[in-house]
Parts: sequence; structure tokens; C-alpha cells
Amino acid sequence: MLPITIFGKPLRIPIKTLVLLCAFLSSYTSNAQQSKMDSLVFKLKHLETTNRFNPQDTTHIKLLVNLAFSYRFINKDSAYSISKRVLNLSDEIGFDYGKISALEVMGNYYSDEGNNHKAMKIFREALHLANTFEHRESQLNLINGLAQVHSYEGNYADALNLYLKGIDLAKKTDNKELLSILNENIATLYSDQKDYKNALVFYDTVQAVNRELGDEVVHAETQSNMAALYKDAKNFEYAMFNINKSISTFEKHKIYDWLAYAYEVKGSIYLEQKKYQWALYWYDQSNMLHKEHLQADREKIQLLNGMAKVYLGLERDSLSMEYANEGLKLSKKINSIQGQIDCSETLYKLHKRSENNVAALTYLESFKKLSDSLFKDKNKQSLALLETKMQYQQEKKQLIAANDIALAKQRNYIYFAIIILLILSIIILVVRRNEKTLKRLNQELQEKSVVVSERESQLNEINRTKTKLFSIIGHDLRGPIGALQGILKLFTDGEIGKDEFLSFIPKLKSDVENISFALNNLLSWGQTQLNGVATKPKRISLDKIVSANVQLLSEVAAGKSIKIINQMPENPMIWADQHHIDIVVRNLLSNAIKFTPDNGLITIEAEEKRDDWQVMVRDTGIGMNKEIQKKIFEDTTNITTYGTNNEKGTGLGLSLCKEMIIKNKGEIWVESVLRKGTTFFFTVPKAEKKYQQAS
Repeated sequence: MLPITIFGKPLRIPIKTLVLLCAFLSSYTSNAQQSKMDSLVFKLKHLETTNRFNPQDTTHIKLLVNLAFSYRFINKDSAYSISKRVLNLSDEIGFDYGKISALEVMGNYYSDEGNNHKAMKIFREALHLANTFEHRESQLNLINGLAQVHSYEGNYADALNLYLKGIDLAKKTDNKELLSILNENIATLYSDQKDYKNALVFYDTVQAVNRELGDEVVHAETQSNMAALYKDAKNFEYAMFNINKSISTFEKHKIYDWLAYAYEVKGSIYLEQKKYQWALYWYDQSNMLHKEHLQADREKIQLLNGMAKVYLGLERDSLSMEYANEGLKLSKKINSIQGQIDCSETLYKLHKRSENNVAALTYLESFKKLSDSLFKDKNKQSLALLETKMQYQQEKKQLIAANDIALAKQRNYIYFAIIILLILSIIILVVRRNEKTLKRLNQELQEKSVVVSERESQLNEINRTKTKLFSIIGHDLRGPIGALQGILKLFTDGEIGKDEFLSFIPKLKSDVENISFALNNLLSWGQTQLNGVATKPKRISLDKIVSANVQLLSEVAAGKSIKIINQMPENPMIWADQHHIDIVVRNLLSNAIKFTPDNGLITIEAEEKRDDWQVMVRDTGIGMNKEIQKKIFEDTTNITTYGTNNEKGTGLGLSLCKEMIIKNKGEIWVESVLRKGTTFFFTVPKAEKKYQQAS
């Protein structure tokens, strides 16, 4: 993926792949890039020198296509020249893939040059061909490219509509790479509108897809874009965390185009905090990469204006003026409105400080005029984005309704066939009535035997439950209560003084809290074992339950300097028994605190699935081995464990969690690595318009 920017925020574009060459050049490194370029040129020259060489051969055309794509950010003119040659050769032999690819390169060329009208026309022509010949990957690439041009024009509604259609096509063809790209580009649209909430919703989807792809470079690209978002939202801690992670990956793999962008973002983070020397260092790193390896005008505008702002802050006005003028010139060349606004504002401040009032007024008027125009457009586009999304969802509902009608007709045919089968079955039943009667009597006898066996098993289970209940009361509750009783007796008998007794108060408080927590679990567990669980599901907010329990256990966590991070999406609604889910969340958080050492980290988050919400409680604790992982959810075991500060548990919590989750039609499991941490997962049904009673 290569970074293409709109108003300084990067869009991701897909890299073209070829069957014969395995992979396109994914990075612009000085040696590796040149080596791969040389390899392409060598293949072409070798092919052209063979006796049977035919320029219209599809292998030759595909090599030219690959070379044209590789030149995009290195030599745009060469890319355009090669694409025209590919188009002519493909026209002569009717090679549709070659024509579509050539038009895509030409569309990219005009888009990079700022000629959006020409780019849009070419992209539409290429998309028409791709639709006609059903080239799915080309369709997705062209939809993405056309949407980007609409973004450059400020037509966010049209861009969003194309991205949403692309997402449906990517899901249909199971193209996870394009699914990640399209969702991230939508997040960029919302981020540009300062709608960080919706942007982060789409970034959640991107990260979920990226985890499936398992490519650390793709994940780093997303992290660099999220860093820019957090920077704009003034969340500098998250911004710096994400950009440092992405830089580490890009440096490791020598992906200089994204590395240049990441350096620029890191510089802008320092600039926002007025740390000018650090900002200048990272801007210089980015500028060096641009000079040596890249031809990316849209991205370079933000870099130039950023360096101008740094030098303005350092009161080195001559250098600031040089970079601001260069950025303004480049912005006008490719018709970047936001670039002109940013550079004009910097030039206004420079001329004002030097008391050149005439020039300052000129740039101020330009800045105000462009800003007012863009502000109005952005307000319109914000509403258009919302309307487009709602309209698209309505169209999908209509299509689904039409599909349901078709399915209903099919069901009618099935019902008719079933009725015929039933009539035939009745005839057969009459003929074989005597045989069926005998079988029915045998079946009743077997069922009664099963009932007897089940009742015997129930009696045995009740007996085991009773034994286990008294064992827990005797072992896990009598001990702490006896210790509490002993200390109180020592105090009342005068064997310890008031000061010494007060020193035991924190320990007594902790013991009482543990006894209370264990007793609540014990009562809930005992009720489930003896009377069954009465599940009363309703529409509830999972986020409120999590927030309440995080607050409830924050004091315990603070005692071990453990940080709890709540990363739940906003207001995920579920269909479950509130009391049961509250017990589950509290037990899992309590366990995480218990088995996490001092200064550890606990994260709780949720991921939306098709019919459920999947909740993850992740800690950096001591972990557990495979044997314990297998046993902790078994009803027949009662594992009493100790936390990192010797906190004691009854072993009932996880067994209780399992019963509560199963009763609410969910699943629960665990993944753990010794000395690295543990993650508990559970699912609960999403709240829908029509509900079924939970068992």
C-alpha cells in the first residue's frame, strides 16, 4: 500500500499484482527497489531479444503494466508513457486486462497531477470495462481510485457511496486487503470532518481485518494513520504510541514511502506541542527520504508547510518563508485547496511579524477566502456523508426485503412438497400401524428407563453439590472468618493494643471484601446448582456494565498500581440477563487483577460479530499452563488459587461465569501464555428488533 493524502491525511491504495511476477514492488528502498526495477527491465530486454518475440504477446504486456505501476512515485512521466504503449498494444489484440490496467495507470497520473476531471473520466471508462469483463480485483482498485478523486474534489458523499459499494464487493469476493483499505479510507473521510467517533468505528473494522491478514506492514500503515487522527484530536500520548510502533516496522522492512510519511506525522506531533527542535529533526528525516526516493506531491505539501511552521516557531523567518512559498507553489500546481490555506496562513504570519503589512494582508485575504469556502463545503459534506450512509443502508434494506420475498416463494414451494410428503407418510402410517404401535411401546419403555437414569444422575449430582458446598464453606470461608474472629478476641482480651489492632485494619478490610465477593459467588453458584438459573434477558448496555465494574474494582487495582483500560465501543447493546453479565464481568476483572503483578495492564474491549458481541478481558499477568486452561471451566473441579499478592479465591468464579454465559446463549474460553498474560473471551447475543426468550 502507498500513502496518498487528502488534506494531509493519507489514503491507502492497493498494490497491483501480476501472475507471472508474484508481487509488485512494495517499498522504495535504494538497493532493493533498484534491484527489482532492474529485474523488470532485464526481463523485458530478455523477452524482446528472443527470436520469437512478439510485442503483442500478453506476457510482454503484463511486464509493461507492472513496470508502469512501479514508476508511479518515481518517474510519473515514464509511467504515463508506458501505459499509453500498453493501451495501444492491448487495443490491437483485444486484451481487456491490459486496457483496464493502462487506463488505471493513466487515471493515477492525472490524479497525481491534480487534473481530477481528466482522472475521473479515465477511471470511469476503466471501471466500465472492468464491470463488462467481470475483472473483480480491477473493479475494486478502480472504485477505490475513483472514490479518492472524489475526495480530492471535496465530494465526500460520492466518495463514501463508492467506498461502501466497494466494501460490499470486497466482502462478496473475500478480498480482505481491499476490505481493509476501503474501510480505512472511509475512516479518513470522517477524520477530515473532525468526526473522530465515526472514524474510530471504521478503524476498529480495519484492525479486525488486519489481524486476519496477519501482515505487520499493513498493521503499521493503519497505525500511522491512526496516529495522525489522535494528533488532530490532541491525544498526543496515543498518537506517539502508534507512530513509534509504525516507524519501527517501516524501518525494519525499509519501506521508505510510508516511513517518510510516518516521520512527517511524528514531526507534526512535536509541532503541535511546540517542541520545535524535535519536530525539525523528524521533518528533516522525512524531507531527506522525499528528495532521495519519492515523487509524491500531495504528501510533500504537508511536509513543506510543517517545516515552515517549525522555522517560524524557531524565529528563522527566511527558511520558513522559503518552505512556505515552495509548499504554496506545489499546492497551486496540483490544485490542493487545503495546502493553499495552510501555506497562506503561514506566509501571513511571517509577513505580519516582519511588518510587511501589504503582503500580510494579501495572504490573510487569500487564507480567509479559501477557508470560508472550504468550511462551507465541509459543513455541506458532513451532512451529505450522513445522508449518503443512511440512503445506502436504506437501499440495502430494500434489496434484502426483495430477497426475502423471493425466499418466501421458495418456502411456499417447499411447504407444498412437505404437505405431499405428509400425506404419503400418513398412508404409510396406516399400513404399518401395528408395527408402529409396537415400536411406540418399546420407545416409551426406553424413555422411562432414561428418565430413571436421569433422576439417579440428578440425585448423585445433588449429593456431590452438597458435599462441595460444605467443603467450600468449611475450607474457604471458615478460615478467613476464624482469623478475623481471632484478631478481635485478642483485642477484646487486651492481648494486643489499639495501635497494633489498627495496623491489622487494611488486612481485615481485604479479608472481608474477599469473603463478601466469595460469598456472593457461592450464593449465586449454589442457586444455579440447586434450583437452576432463572434467566431474564432484556436489552442492556454492555458498556455501562463494564464501566460500573471498572469503577468498582479501580481501588483494588490501584492498590497494585495496575492500569485498567476500557476500550469498549460506544453503547454496544446486548440481549441478556443484566445480573448474570454483571457477575461475569466482575469475576473476570477480579481474576485479572488478582493474577497481574504490580504495575501491570488490563484491557477490556469488545468486537462486533455477525450476531454477537465478543468481549475480551486481557491482562499482562502470570498466565497459566495448558493443563490449568483445560480444567478451569470444568464443573467437577474446584481449583483454589492464589494471586500475585497471595489473594485467595474459592475457584467458583469461572465455573459460575461459564454457567451464566451458556444460559445467555453465549460461549466463553481462554487463551494464555505463561509469564506473558491471559485473555478471557466470551460472547453474548446482540440486541435485535425481535428477540427470543433465553433458555
